[in-house]
Order: sequence, then structure tokens, then C-alpha cells
Amino acid sequence: MNKVVANAAEAIKDIQDGMVLMLGGFGLCGIPENCITALVNQGTKNLTCISNNAGVDDFGIGLMLQSKQVKKMISSYVGENAEFERQLLSGELEVELIPQGTLATRCMAAGYGMPAIFTPAGVGTEVAEGKEIRNFNGKDYLLEYAFDADFAIVKAWKGDTHGNLIFKDTARNFNPMMAMAGKITIAEVEELVPAGQLDPNQIHTPGIYVHRIFKGIDYEKRIEQRTVRS
Repeated sequence: MNKVVANAAEAIKDIQDGMVLMLGGFGLCGIPENCITALVNQGTKNLTCISNNAGVDDFGIGLMLQSKQVKKMISSYVGENAEFERQLLSGELEVELIPQGTLATRCMAAGYGMPAIFTPAGVGTEVAEGKEIRNFNGKDYLLEYAFDADFAIVKAWKGDTHGNLIFKDTARNFNPMMAMAGKITIAEVEELVPAGQLDPNQIHTPGIYVHRIFKGIDYEKRIEQRTVRS
């Protein structure tokens, strides 16, 4: 199986209206910039996006919100995006806010082939409304289902032609667990090398999880909030 594709447009061309997407990243760190741009250009609509947050107004998933491509966001933090807030308050955007650890574990469960998890996070809050609660050893736990995503779109520092991935520092964040969880996983990388060149001991995501890979271009790597001395 040849996993290497020419570019982002080729990688995401069969993402259709109404699909569920996982997008790696934390804030603007480690986000699949090229694939997001390609999705905006392709104009795919009514998407459900699972991501830690929605980027900012003019970058990241925020670009998809501006072009009204996102029907529902499943996130743990959304405080940096004014357009997100506007669409939420106006009823244009459906939002499911969940604890960050639950978001990560639901990704992990999908990757491990587990249908659901039990977690204490959210018990006794609005998060638990309408969900099953079970008691284990005197403590209540909330049933949360594993995510069911059509595509997982991740960004890595380095990858090889077999799809093995290495993430760099904080940009690792949600990317490895999302790479395991999608029915089809797309990886964009800053550096693409032939198979066999990566140190097996340094690989974070084995290529068995990755279906398509390409070398990205023109990464901005923005900082959400820059604080400098006067």
C-alpha cells in the first residue's frame, strides 16, 4: 500500500459533507494547517469536528468556522474564538463541551477498540445529564462512549513513507491518540523520509495506524498569546 500522497488537497479529497473529523493540536500548536486550508478550499460542509479547541478567528479550525463548514464542535476549551462564541450564542453551531481528560480518553478508547469508558470526571455536573452512572467500590462513574470518527487528521514533525510518525515536544499533544482512532488517518509532516531512516525507539505512532501521509509546506506555527517584555 502506497501511503504517500502529493499534498493536502489529495489527502482530503474524499472527505464528504456531514462526516466526523478528529483534528490534532492544542490551541495552535501541532495543528494540521495544510489539511485545514485544503478543507476550506474544498468547501466541505456540515462537519462534526473533534478537537481540543476551535483555534482562533483567522487561523486553525477558526477558518472553517468562518466559512460555515462546521455543524458541531466537540471540544474541551473554546475561549480564544469570537466567531465560535457568536455562532454558539446564535444557535448556528452545536457544541459539546467535555473535560479535557475525557476527550483524550475517548480518543484512546477508539484507538484501542474499546466501545466505552467509565470516568469520575463530570459526575454531578451538566456533563452527566442523560448519561449512565455506575457505582464501583462506593464511587460514581460516568459512562462515556469512544469516538466514532470517519477521519483523523494529524500533524507530525517527521514521518517516513510507511507512515511512522515522530512528534516534537508540545506539538505531540492529542495527535498520537487521534492517529490511532480514525477509520482513516491522514498525517501531514514537516519532514518526510524514506522508510528505515527513523530510529524505531523514537517513533511515537507506528505506521500501521496511518493511511495517508504527505510533506506539508508553509507552516506558520503561530502563537496564540504572545507576551514580551516592554
